[in-house]
Amino acid sequence: GLNQTLVTEFLILGFSQSPSLQMLLFSAFFCLYTAALSGNLLIVVAISASPALHTPMYFFLVNLALVDILCTSTILPKLLGIMVARRTISYGGCMAQLFFFTWSMGAELLLFSAMAYDRYVAICRPLLYSALMGPPICAFLAGVVWAISLTNTSINTCLTMRLQFCRSIVVEHFFCEIPPLLKLSCSPTHLNEAMAFAADVFLAVGNFSVTVLSYGFIVASILRIRSAEGKRRAFSTCSSHLLVVSMYYSTVIYTYIRPASSYTLNKDRVVSVIYTSVAPTLNPLIYTLRNRDVKVMLRRLLSCS
Repeated sequence: GLNQTLVTEFLILGFSQSPSLQMLLFSAFFCLYTAALSGNLLIVVAISASPALHTPMYFFLVNLALVDILCTSTILPKLLGIMVARRTISYGGCMAQLFFFTWSMGAELLLFSAMAYDRYVAICRPLLYSALMGPPICAFLAGVVWAISLTNTSINTCLTMRLQFCRSIVVEHFFCEIPPLLKLSCSPTHLNEAMAFAADVFLAVGNFSVTVLSYGFIVASILRIRSAEGKRRAFSTCSSHLLVVSMYYSTVIYTYIRPASSYTLNKDRVVSVIYTSVAPTLNPLIYTLRNRDVKVMLRRLLSCS
């Protein structure tokens, strides 16, 4: 009908309407973005600059840092913009946000599995480590991570671009993500919801299972280590990984596993903040600060600059 005009822009609701709270949130997100960007860039530089850290674990950490830079840069600068200026985002900008964010989210979930597998081989199959995790295999795994996540976001973004939006142009969220956009569509969204659900089951639930399984084997293996020092070192690496991973998975699974109609602004926005802003900021901290090699490397890097 005539009322199905083409939407050229969306209105992003963002967070609070009260100016004082708005300033507080602006400062918080500004700090999060600065921390995420500098922390993750520092990891990329430190690991690249140090031949001693050119091992599979750090190779995947560099990939994770790049994913986190992609994720936060897709969402936070625009969020800071709508907090101080216009609340609109163009249709193209909205689809680009959806595309790059969904890409980074898929890559992050898959990387967690690759990293858990790497730790599993290192701790449970140490004699086979160099054979099982050589440079070609690591490169192949990283390629698979980026390719699967790219395929997933391409499918989901294309499905979203097929929709017609006529209900409203107000996105009840702080960026363009699939669930709140599906709520605005006046075309049927069954296929979109089915694909988002399938992606969530495969990417989130599937990778979570792989990760938990790997850590299960690791914990069993650690418990067999005789020395208390060996136990402590292995546990400290793994507990930090598990902390990040469970925080990320639980929030992502929660958001995508349900039908879009059950999406509610207030509580779901808070959940989204965790996997879009908090987790990418904490990743570099948790993965590296608990790690002696990286600490030594960072000291060296910062002292010679």
